[in-house]
Amino acid sequence: MKYKITIIFFASMMVFPAFGQWETPNDSLSIARFDINWDEFNIPARDAEIIPFDDIHATTWQVNLQNKLLYGNPDGVAVVRLYDANIEDKFIEIGMGAIPDRPFWVAIQLPEEGYVVVHDKLDRGWPGNGKVILAYSDPAGLTINNGERIVITNLDVEQFAVKSYSVWGLKGSQDPPATVSGFLNLEVLSGDPKEGPLHMFPFYVVGALGCVVAFLLFTKKRN
Repeated sequence: MKYKITIIFFASMMVFPAFGQWETPNDSLSIARFDINWDEFNIPARDAEIIPFDDIHATTWQVNLQNKLLYGNPDGVAVVRLYDANIEDKFIEIGMGAIPDRPFWVAIQLPEEGYVVVHDKLDRGWPGNGKVILAYSDPAGLTINNGERIVITNLDVEQFAVKSYSVWGLKGSQDPPATVSGFLNLEVLSGDPKEGPLHMFPFYVVGALGCVVAFLLFTKKRN
């Protein structure tokens, strides 16, 4: 019985610091969330306006795209580009096409390689609901989920800090409208995990477990 009480005591040491740390904010955390109206996609790429975010999203970031657009024709597309803060004209491009085919592609523009399509699925490339998720960290690279499954894992895009974005949907200025109603919700979350106190939690766990093991070994020898 006394062993159980002691183990519970040490287990509480693992839990209570973690709960205490939740009360301390991570000052590096940044969140941007807004809707992009349908009519903003009815322009060609060359006319798209590059719009800066209030903050630069660096180190570790996640972008969520919730597509609620109604397309104007089966060939309509909605494209989002995310631009790097450090290298001009370096961007990540996500394209989502209309039903019934729902094509989906991912392209990267890099200084030396130029424009490179890294994923392209012409049929049922995205599910039409759910969120397209881009997750990035400096050591791990870029991973993308199309709203149904992971389609890109740990892609090396060098260091990428999201500074701005643009949207477009027409291949030419005389094309019919790509979208006719709805919106696309764009959400960006970023932060440096080392700036938050929770990154110390694994060390609390290891230390507490070490104390438990040492105590059990000590009492076993005495018995």
